[in-house]
Amino acid sequence: MTSLAASTHNHISRKAGRFTESVIREMTREALKHGAVNLSQGFPDFPAPEAIKRAAMEAIETDINQYTITWGARPFREAIAEKTQLLLGLEVDPETEITVTCGSTEGMIAAMLATVDPGEEVIIFEPFYENYAPDAILSDARPRYIPLHPPHWSFDPEELRAAFNQNTKAIIICNPNNPTGKVFTRNELEFIAALCIEHDALCFTDEIYEHIIYPREAAHIEHISMWQIEGMRERTVVINSLSKTYSVTGWRVGYCIAPPHITSAIRRVHDFLTVGAAAPLQAAGVLALRSPRNYYDQLQRDYAERRKFLLGALEQAGFVVFPPDGAYYVMTDISRFGFTDDVEFTRYLVREIGVACVPGSSFYSDSQLGRQQVRFCFCKRDETLRAAAERLQKLPRI
Repeated sequence: MTSLAASTHNHISRKAGRFTESVIREMTREALKHGAVNLSQGFPDFPAPEAIKRAAMEAIETDINQYTITWGARPFREAIAEKTQLLLGLEVDPETEITVTCGSTEGMIAAMLATVDPGEEVIIFEPFYENYAPDAILSDARPRYIPLHPPHWSFDPEELRAAFNQNTKAIIICNPNNPTGKVFTRNELEFIAALCIEHDALCFTDEIYEHIIYPREAAHIEHISMWQIEGMRERTVVINSLSKTYSVTGWRVGYCIAPPHITSAIRRVHDFLTVGAAAPLQAAGVLALRSPRNYYDQLQRDYAERRKFLLGALEQAGFVVFPPDGAYYVMTDISRFGFTDDVEFTRYLVREIGVACVPGSSFYSDSQLGRQQVRFCFCKRDETLRAAAERLQKLPRI
């Protein structure tokens, strides 16, 4: 019998060694293992709209089951352009400015691989959606982190100005923001835009939560795309998806909107990353993107009710909450419970209390910055949120 010689090589790349698997998705596995209510990963546990599901089934039944054009089926790209014109007032050429991707996750990494060279810097606001830092690493970029400060998750303009330099290639904005729920104001976006123009930098703007915002009396809350800011159309990549707006996170159908020269590069990268997104789901996406305005209004109302309920439940259980202006997450402070760090707390919560959330440290470059924070999501059925609220009442406080 031939024995296998021990390898003297480290077969793991330096890139892969610089980040871990998704903590968010790990918490879903922990919830399943311990029978916990899952308020960690941001996927709805309620059904997608019936009409959209029927459209997907009909597409399969009529044999829309083979490859589409690599950068997306023409009817789907046309529907993206129509929706962009209707809601943002911007004309987009479906032939030269849209790339359909396997979710917004692929959209972001394809855009970065298409535009960022080794050693160039990418600015990331933190806390950040956990994919952004690995995306920068995989693109051979150097991430530079700018803090968003609670309770309103504002940034220091001078701190951001100091981060821009001759090596800055791009800045990533998630608006509305995951995990904080921050919605960037026009003044903030104009300030960022001026820096991008001054330093000839790009902006990657993740707008997957564009329809999930919570207007309030004390402030005018609205979603503004960076594409709408003067001077930014030629240097902005808008990244979006069907996932959150239409409750189909498992479909993995997203898209990038960018100027033609950038789109051309994104398409080349996308072609060799995934070839193309699922054909029948793109066909169903045409119907989804042409949803009437009242669909989006109802979506906002439904999430506003869930937000109100979870904020009350978390406050009653002893959390310090940071009410979100958008998206469907709540960042919280756990200092009242006496745990040394967020990971210890989340393990206790999922195993002993029966509720899963995400440790705040997973959203920071330095884990110490999030050691007293955790994130909950509320894209869940009423009965799921009520079950979580009941279990959270068992939390002991110091």
